[in-house]
Amino acid sequence: MTQNTGYNLLKGKKGLIFGALDERSIAWRVALACKREGASFTLTNAPIALRFGALNQLAEKTGAAVIPCDVSDYKQVLELIDATREEHGKLDFILHAVGMSPNIRKGNDYTNLNYKLMQQTLEISAISLHKVLQACVEKEALSDGASVVALSYIGAQRVFSKYSDMNDAKALLESISRNFGSRLGKRGIRVNTISQGPTKTSAGSGINGFDAMYDFAEKLSPLGNPTADECADYCISLFSDLTRKVTMQNLFHDGGFSTNGISEELIFELAELNTGKK
Repeated sequence: MTQNTGYNLLKGKKGLIFGALDERSIAWRVALACKREGASFTLTNAPIALRFGALNQLAEKTGAAVIPCDVSDYKQVLELIDATREEHGKLDFILHAVGMSPNIRKGNDYTNLNYKLMQQTLEISAISLHKVLQACVEKEALSDGASVVALSYIGAQRVFSKYSDMNDAKALLESISRNFGSRLGKRGIRVNTISQGPTKTSAGSGINGFDAMYDFAEKLSPLGNPTADECADYCISLFSDLTRKVTMQNLFHDGGFSTNGISEELIFELAELNTGKK
């Protein structure tokens, strides 16, 4: 699928997209892809992100309304769902692309975390998904057959030291996704997470050591690291009716990184390093 050609996979569908910040962010690219495929939607992010981001530009491109929401405040989440439903009726898809760790920003090592900040990490990066879905259930805001996708990372399964307490947050995020997927499945509602490979976004680039993580994954992945636009296309497939029986899954979109043991490129590089040491 190219970025210039649409297939009307989401024609007539209504949605809600969390987390678009700037043109490099995955949620931004998802919004453009949703527009390309015929969907209409509302955009939302935290009030501070709206002040420092460029979301109004995206709104102009896509014809979407922008509603600020602090996802740690359940009252604001309820108000967001009310406003979105008033605009679109029941929702056919939701993208949860929300994640933030104050401990990482402050450089706190995992063995010396500030627990108040860790609670914020879990609240914003994971528990917010529970609040969004609980609000949707309370407000009867999801259509039968709707699809919810949350963006995750392989840190939920494997330890990446620089990812710190976000490893824990992503594990909780995936658990919440499975629990809601189990409960909403009777209505055909799907809830999945996408474990995206390292992507050069504003959020990703803020992690200390990100460039090394990106280069390592690029060399290990048979297909290379996925771009934000490629992730957007994958999200479209999950929002569409082509994946009606896919739910409660953590789907790796990482070029094969999660399955490949080692690549010949890495073997040769390590061999050259060892030779150099001798």
